[in-house]
Formats: sequence, C-alpha cells, structure tokens
Amino acid sequence: MSLVKLTIKGISYSQTQNGAYALILNEVDGERKLPIVIGAFEAQSIAIALEKEIKPPRPLTHDLFKNFADRFDIIVKQVIIHKLVDGVFFSSIICERDKIEEIIDARTSDAIALALRFNAPIFTYKNILDKAGIFLQINPSEGEKTETEKEGSLSAPEIFGEIEDSTPHVEDYTANSLEELHSKLEEAVQNEDYEKAAKIRDEISKKES
Repeated sequence: MSLVKLTIKGISYSQTQNGAYALILNEVDGERKLPIVIGAFEAQSIAIALEKEIKPPRPLTHDLFKNFADRFDIIVKQVIIHKLVDGVFFSSIICERDKIEEIIDARTSDAIALALRFNAPIFTYKNILDKAGIFLQINPSEGEKTETEKEGSLSAPEIFGEIEDSTPHVEDYTANSLEELHSKLEEAVQNEDYEKAAKIRDEISKKES
C-alpha cells in the first residue's frame, strides 16, 4: 500500500462548544483534507507546537517525552496513520536508537503532537485517505480571506480560552439514514465545520461496513 504525506492545516473549533476539536490534515500532493476529532488537551499541545513562539513554564507531557528522548538519543523518524476502525484512527511512531528501528503504537493525537516536536513527517495510507478524506469546496466570495480565516483555525491562546468555556454536547447521528448522512456531510463541509463533518463521516463508515 502506498503512503501519502500529510501536513497540518490547522485546528478547527467546534461551533457547538462541546469541547472537541478537529485536527485538519492535508495531503501534500492533493486537495483532500483528513479531519480527526481530538480532545481539548491534545489540541492545546498540538497548537503550542504549531505556534513555536509559546513556551510553557513547565514541560507539557509531549515536551517531557521529547526531552526524555533527546537525553537517550531516541529519534522519531516518522508517524504513520495506519488504520481506521469504526471512526477511530490508529497510528504508529517510527523511532530509532543506535541505528535500531522500533515501532510504537500511539493515539493519533499523541503521535502528531510528537511528530511536530521532532520535525518528523506524517503519513497515512492511500486507502485510508480514500475512505476518510473529504474535499473542501471554497465559496468564491471568500477568495480574499486567509487560509486561517477560512478554516476557522485557532491559535494556542484561543484554544486555552475555548476549553475553559466549553460545555459537553454530543450530536447523535445513529438514527439518520445514509442518504441523510451524506446530505449532512456535504452541508458540514460547505460550512467548514470539520469537527461535525468528521463525526458524520465516521457514522457513514459504520453504517457502510
């Protein structure tokens, strides 16, 4: 199976203030986006790594792992999102020490947070992107907006504030038919609500499996 390289597009906030975020990955040589729903604290950690200029007074968990790895000469070479089951992405961290390569299982959010800190590339398999990737249809009237404005991406300070104000709310799509879900998915993509789109896409995958 061929690997597809991904870059981080940003973190999209939830319009419903439910404490969930969608990490938006973008294929390097294509237009598909891969939204992955992540938790609030993982969103913080990834956003801080993206900001570069923000240095927490004490190491976050992923920073601690990086410091530990540096001390013992462990290198993270790459991260591979290798499986998708019932809407859950599974990832592997490819590490190397003393020219010996090891593969470590990890949550995708943790793997990406570490990839950023090690400047390691992120990949997924083509069949996963074919199954879970979505195309963004940009409204021509928004042509003057920046990518951040179009994506609704948040910076690290904004995510910290968003988390404090969030209240749990989960929308249930299990009662919807496949036709209704595909319609809702198209609407969510057009509205650039990636967190909602990812949940609908996952429900479609469950019904079609």
